[in-house]
Amino acid sequence: MPVAKVNGVETEFEPGMTVLQVAERAGHEIPRFCYHERLSIAGNCRMCLVEVKPGPPKPQASCALPAAEGQEIFTDTPMVKKAREGVMEFLLINHPLDCPICDQGGECDLQDQSVGYGRDGSRYSENKRAVEEKNMGPTVKTFMTRCIQCTRCVRFITEVAGVPDIGMISRGESAEITTYLEKNIDSELSGNVNDLCPVGALTHRPWQYHYRPWELKKTETIDVMDALGSNIRADAKGAEVMRILPRVNEGINEEWLSDISRYAVDGLQRQRLDRPFVRGADGKLKAASWQEALGVVAEKLATSKPEKIGVVAGDLQDAESMKAALDLFRALGSANTDCRQDGSALGYGPREGWLFNSGLQGIENADAILIVGANPRVEAPLLNARLRKTWLAGKTEIGLIGEQANLTFDYSWLGAGSKTLGKLPKAAVDFLTKAERPAIIVGSGALSGDTGPAVLNALGALANKVGVIADGWNGFNVLHSAASRVAGLDMGFVPGEGGLSAVDMVKKDALDVLFLLGADEIDASATKAFKIYLGSHGDRGAHGADVILPGAAYTEKSGLYVNTEGRVQMADRVVFPKGDAKEDWAILRALSGLVAQTLPYDTLDALRSKLMADVPTFGRIDYLPAPAAFDVASLGKKGDLGDVAFASSVRDPYLNNPIARASVTMAELSAQRIAPVAMAAE
Repeated sequence: MPVAKVNGVETEFEPGMTVLQVAERAGHEIPRFCYHERLSIAGNCRMCLVEVKPGPPKPQASCALPAAEGQEIFTDTPMVKKAREGVMEFLLINHPLDCPICDQGGECDLQDQSVGYGRDGSRYSENKRAVEEKNMGPTVKTFMTRCIQCTRCVRFITEVAGVPDIGMISRGESAEITTYLEKNIDSELSGNVNDLCPVGALTHRPWQYHYRPWELKKTETIDVMDALGSNIRADAKGAEVMRILPRVNEGINEEWLSDISRYAVDGLQRQRLDRPFVRGADGKLKAASWQEALGVVAEKLATSKPEKIGVVAGDLQDAESMKAALDLFRALGSANTDCRQDGSALGYGPREGWLFNSGLQGIENADAILIVGANPRVEAPLLNARLRKTWLAGKTEIGLIGEQANLTFDYSWLGAGSKTLGKLPKAAVDFLTKAERPAIIVGSGALSGDTGPAVLNALGALANKVGVIADGWNGFNVLHSAASRVAGLDMGFVPGEGGLSAVDMVKKDALDVLFLLGADEIDASATKAFKIYLGSHGDRGAHGADVILPGAAYTEKSGLYVNTEGRVQMADRVVFPKGDAKEDWAILRALSGLVAQTLPYDTLDALRSKLMADVPTFGRIDYLPAPAAFDVASLGKKGDLGDVAFASSVRDPYLNNPIARASVTMAELSAQRIAPVAMAAE
């Protein structure tokens, strides 16, 4: 490896590194505003000036200067210090004194670096310039007078998000960042520009003037808005979760976060269930005590036949609550258990049959990808950003069977649905066969419905034919859209022998008692069954329920979640449940005692021990399963593929769960998304 000297100390570095990276490898922090390791180099701010020998006797921007063998780098000479102080002075000439009211206060790079390089007075008497504010949509609040033209937002939106809606116009003192024709940012990742802004020019509009950073209690936890399991930090003030920010996890979300994961947080305060309700003889729901509500449920379960009792688990459930429900209803003798509200064909066979086997980070190694029945831009925006990254690198060819959409990268559209899959064009097979590491990404939109098993079987046959599974590589990937789905499938939360699926359970006369465990995405209006809803929000599942049991939202309990790639992660409690609400597993444990089927655990730790004993994969926290070979051709069942058009299982990415539907910000984003479509239709 080449060697350079940093302040007189030899440091090894990898070829291609910049002077800034070499200096930081040696332990010397370099101030910067425009440089970001995940974005292209701009060299705008000049704050990272250093002295380099051999070279001209002047400071040089370390972020844009390649390191070389034998270089001498100086980061703390008088020349460097004076140069940085000069740059800081220029940056502050037009910067307003907004610190007391700025949302960035306390977390501002400009504040921090002005302490080290700023002056205590000004040599300029001219008026500061003012820049008109811009409308960038419901998630971004602009104060463009504060902008220092670092262009981080421009580079992120263009390079990572793939929607070039932000740019810089004019030159010199007239230069400003703007959107085109006052257009809102049309991206599911727009909130990341607020994190990237090193000053207070772009801030989070939904949280404006709500808090100061030092007032918040910070808790590291896991996101459940999609199946990726993004690592997040939830910041709370008192009993309210004020904001959600991303944590760095290279294998999952890098350091980005989707808008629904970030801004649906206000939905945690609205339309909450905070007390039990029981429907009276007059047909109206009335508040009840826990003893009364659980007594009604227990009586109904005790007087109903086991084959007429069923439970459906929702998309946001933690593994512990599903395990408690599964144990309870199995003990009651019921085989009617299901976690697949969408009627997916998954759940039988080897575990690899329902995982994203290549891993979210590993998909970047694929050189040919076939997407079937999925729209990753709305189902998993951060996965879509990874696919765009590989496409930009020019090393991946992508094909799509299903609904055409703007995925922010080019792809070959091969057909609309199952008919295409039955008779794949030769070119479609060849581009996978010729690849060294081919991959198939199948969404739940292709696996639901009557043709789901046949589609799954056909995909398994195709994967076997083109060599999707090879030594050290497993490119068969299922993209789930529900955070609870993989955990449910892992523990066997599917119909037992002779049991009904979720779709069959909600038919008119299928059951006498239907227990909805946070299940809001399935239409249960047709069934005449006695409905019990356990959940956190007064959403679809609660509307027709005969008994409502208030549960905890994902920020109000500690729980295990398994993401789409099979990685088990643990979420921590941020705040306590609202009102009289309880943790879901505790409600089920109390109910079990009333129906004479007492569950064998009294604490969350005991429940987890039972879960890990029954399903050992749950004990491997933060472990990504290695690519494993399996008989992919045996998936599903052979049958008629028919002629079914594949459509994404997520129709509106901002309103796909009860928390999001209770959020004002998500409603604004959804309206913004629909408006251009409506205008085009007119």
